[in-house]
Amino acid sequence: MDELVERVDCQDRVLGVVSRREAIREGWLHRVAVTVCRDERGRILVHRRSEQVSRFPGLYEVGVGGAANVGESYEQAAARELAEELGIRALPRLLFTFINRSGLSPHWLGVHEAVVPDAVVPDSDEVAWHGWLTEPELGSALLEWRFTPDSHEAFSRYLAFRTEQS
Repeated sequence: MDELVERVDCQDRVLGVVSRREAIREGWLHRVAVTVCRDERGRILVHRRSEQVSRFPGLYEVGVGGAANVGESYEQAAARELAEELGIRALPRLLFTFINRSGLSPHWLGVHEAVVPDAVVPDSDEVAWHGWLTEPELGSALLEWRFTPDSHEAFSRYLAFRTEQS
């Protein structure tokens, strides 16, 4: 069964409940949460999606995330996705949201950050490989490896946000 999401407007106000498949097909805005995971040394977790996943199989990603369920906040969705995909409990911090027009369809993207243990155990149904990269290594990988469209957009905005905050 397809997951249910909240269709939202351009101010991120709920309009109703729809299936995610329908939201993507119709180009309706809905909410997605993603977390940039860092370890204690500041490296960033990168992973390659399993070949069995329906969206972007085999592509690399900078963030861990997915669609927010009905009634779920961005933070709740981000924490749930970390538990499902990496098997860890963490409280990701929401940094910012924006309408992301890259990927399969437009959506509100809540970008989070969390410091997580470097010994994560990803769900093998969703993650084929994972590794920790420094920012310079990740910058090179983004040019050389095939990443999801969301990864490029979210990570460039994440770096800009971090620069503004420092």
